[in-house]
Order: sequence, then C-alpha cells, then structure tokens
Amino acid sequence: MTGPDDLAHEGTPPLLSPEDGTQGRVYVERLNGAELYFEVTGDPTGDAPTLVFLHGGPGYNSYSFQALFGDRLPEPAVFLDQRGCGRSGPLADTDQGDETLDLDTLTGDLEALREFLGARQIVPLGHGFGALVALEYARRYPTRTARVVVVNPWVHFPELALTLLREASGRRGVALEDPADDLRARTPEGQYPAVGGARVEAAFALLNARDLLNALQFRDNASRMHLEFTDAEGQLLGGGEVGDALVAQGLWEFEYPPFLQEIRRPVFVIAGAHDHTSYPEQVAWVADLTGGDVTVLDAGHYPWLDDEDAFAEALDDALSR
Repeated sequence: MTGPDDLAHEGTPPLLSPEDGTQGRVYVERLNGAELYFEVTGDPTGDAPTLVFLHGGPGYNSYSFQALFGDRLPEPAVFLDQRGCGRSGPLADTDQGDETLDLDTLTGDLEALREFLGARQIVPLGHGFGALVALEYARRYPTRTARVVVVNPWVHFPELALTLLREASGRRGVALEDPADDLRARTPEGQYPAVGGARVEAAFALLNARDLLNALQFRDNASRMHLEFTDAEGQLLGGGEVGDALVAQGLWEFEYPPFLQEIRRPVFVIAGAHDHTSYPEQVAWVADLTGGDVTVLDAGHYPWLDDEDAFAEALDDALSR
C-alpha cells in the first residue's frame, strides 16, 4: 500500500497497481483545515451517488475494511482516514488544533471531501463511531445525501458505557454497581453529572479496555485474530489522540438520539447479533427514531470478517432499495 510520504500533494494522484487490491486514486489533501488521506474508485462526478466509508474507533482507519472488503464495494467509492487517523495528518497539525475535535468538525470534513470530489450526492457508510458522522451528515446536508447506511452504530454513549460496565462486572464476578444515581445526587444543581465517564472509568478499572471490547465485539477468536493480522499488515499506529480529544469534549456524555428524529433521508442499519456494544440497544435507537430498516447478521462488530457474502448481500440491498 502506498504511504502518504510517497504521495505528491499536487497534480494527478497516482493510480494504484492491481497488487494493491483496489484500483483507484490516492489523495492527500488539506480540506477543512486538516490533511486528509483518502482513496477513490470510480468517477465521483457521475450520476451515481458516491459511497464514502467512515471508519469507527474513534481513531481507527479505513485500511482493514478496504483490504478485506474494498473490492466488493460498488463504484464510485471513497475510503477515508478521518482527521488525525491512520494516514491522515495528526490533529496537532490541523487549523483547529488537537483539543477541539467534535462531531461538527468531522461532519464538515465530509462535506469538504464531497465538494473536492465534485460528487452531487454521497451515501455515508458509517461503522461504529463512524455512524455518528454518517447520520449527522444526513441530518445537516439532506440534499447532498442519497441515503445512509450504518453498521453496528454507536449513538448513545452513556448507555454504551453502562453496557461496558455491566460486561466488566459480569466477567469479574462482581455485582453491577452503577455510579449514576450517586453521581447525580452529589452533583451540584445546575451542573451536568458525568455519568458516562464515571461508568467507563469503573468498567476499565475492572477489566482493561482492549479485553473488554474484544469480549463484546467479536463472534469468535478467529475473527479477532484475522482483524489483528490485517491491522499488522497495514502498519498503522496511533489514533489515540483522536479518542482523547473527543473524550475531552464530553464523548461519554453524548446522547445523539434526539437528533435522529430530524433525519429525513432513508436509513439502513446492518447489525451483528454478536456485537453487544451495538446490538440490540444502540441499533434500536437508530431504527426506532429514523424509521430505518434493520438487517441482523450472524456476525460481530466487523461483519465482513464473519460472513463476507452475507454482509455484501445486506449492503447491496441497502444501496438498491
């Protein structure tokens, strides 16, 4: 895979070789105040809406999805490393700096990308945390959005934090002690009780984050090892500063469901029955408040790892209805 150090920032971007797995163009462009890395297949200026993959994490990258499933996506398609992630520039080098990352900024990056590509409409394909960006883009730019597809979405973070705490407690064999009621009682009137953050802190005190998320997200060890092997091939490290910046902005207290009711574009949800960070609670928020269509697969957080054909069929159905 071509790295950002090898790319020209001006002129025609290089065409990938067939050995790279996907034939497309590689870009490193400064958009919306950030250096963004993205790869493009097909012609975004044509009549068909452009599919834009929005990875999760927060702080991950698009490499593994492209490597494992990219050749099955319809064209035109874009694989974006969001700001501060993967092969994109660090947050510290953005115009906004590394302490102001929020959903507004990430949504602005996506609109800047659409404008740069000259795409009339896009289909945001958001995974995990990336579903937030996809949904918010559709809410904010309905005429620029053909439809939205989200895979194992995260939209209610205090509830997600409770899920993490419940799982950690169960695995440690201790009773669930939700700090929410005590925290609300101790918080002075007029101040916001940081319930989500307290729940996460308690969960990670019981079980480290990596082991906890692995237990909740993967259907089996084979899928986890497959992803870890692909990540190792990509040799993309970092991204922690993205998560830290979002947490500093109150990520674990963020409740997006009230905004879901304002989305006027078709929403399709692909859920993995074995991804207990998203299914069923987070999926239900999206389905109920957007009227979205839900397809549940026998898969985990990364369904293309567990059943590539079933995921491809579900995605094709979401894009064609």
